[in-house]
Amino acid sequence: MAAKKPYNCGIGPAFEVIGGKWKAVILWELHAQPYRFGELKRLLPEISEKMLIQQLREMETDGLVHREVFHEVPPRVEYSETKLGATLNAALGPLADWGDRYAKRVEAARKLAEAAK
Repeated sequence: MAAKKPYNCGIGPAFEVIGGKWKAVILWELHAQPYRFGELKRLLPEISEKMLIQQLREMETDGLVHREVFHEVPPRVEYSETKLGATLNAALGPLADWGDRYAKRVEAARKLAEAAK
C-alpha cells in the first residue's frame, strides 16, 4: 500500500516554506542585493527584530537564504538569497503582479462603494 501524499499539488509545500506574513517579503527584498540585518530592519519597519531573526533563521534552514559572517572588526553579517531562493523569487513574481492588480481592484471597488453612499 502506497503512503498517502499530504498534498494534492505543489502549493502546499511551497506555502509551508513561505507561509506567514514576512518570509516572501524578506526574500523579495534580498533578490536585489545582500543586506545586513539592520538594513533589512529599515526596509521592513513593521517587523519586530525578534520576528526578523526568527524568519531569517527558518529561511536559512530551508535553504532560501544564505547568512555570511565576515570576520572583521566590528563583525559583519550579510544575508542573501540562495539559488533555491532565487527560483522561489522568480515564482513569486507573477503572484506579486496578481496581488498588485487585486489591490487596485479592491481599492476601486471601495471608492465606488463610498461614492454610492
